[in-house]
Amino acid sequence: MIDIRLLDAKATQADRAQLAETLADCVAGGASVGFMWPYPVEEAHRWWGGVIEKIAAGDTVLFAAYVDGVLSGTVQLGLDTPPNQPHRGDVKKLLVHRRARKQGLASHLLTALEEEARRRSLTLLTLDTVTGSNAEQLYAKLGWTKSGIIPNYALFPDGSFCDTTVFWKVP
Repeated sequence: MIDIRLLDAKATQADRAQLAETLADCVAGGASVGFMWPYPVEEAHRWWGGVIEKIAAGDTVLFAAYVDGVLSGTVQLGLDTPPNQPHRGDVKKLLVHRRARKQGLASHLLTALEEEARRRSLTLLTLDTVTGSNAEQLYAKLGWTKSGIIPNYALFPDGSFCDTTVFWKVP
């Protein structure tokens, strides 16, 4: 059974170990989500501390996906935009643990995020993802509009370059 939850700072702290394990697993699997190999769970645990602070400050909204009660995926809605962009949100760190892939978690997480964006009267969402990835295909399938590709934008965890595709959507 899949359960999607919006987590406040207290709930995020309670699930911090599972969040850290999910992030570390994604990096170990080669996901270009801002971190390099080796990326131990302890570092992921520390990183989530900063996210908890952003949630508490109202700058980030966090959704978590649970499969049979086990946290297996997450996505963030970034609200810390410049003063001239209060209508926009950023999709950040869509992560699904490798053990839980191909179950629709990413789609469920994005649907919840888009519903929350509408609830907050946001009129534009933006994101970037690795060009040629499964995530890029998912965003296109879910109605996101591709703006373009930036070559050599980031590195994979192994240090090799990856291109990034930028998307937008009106929620």
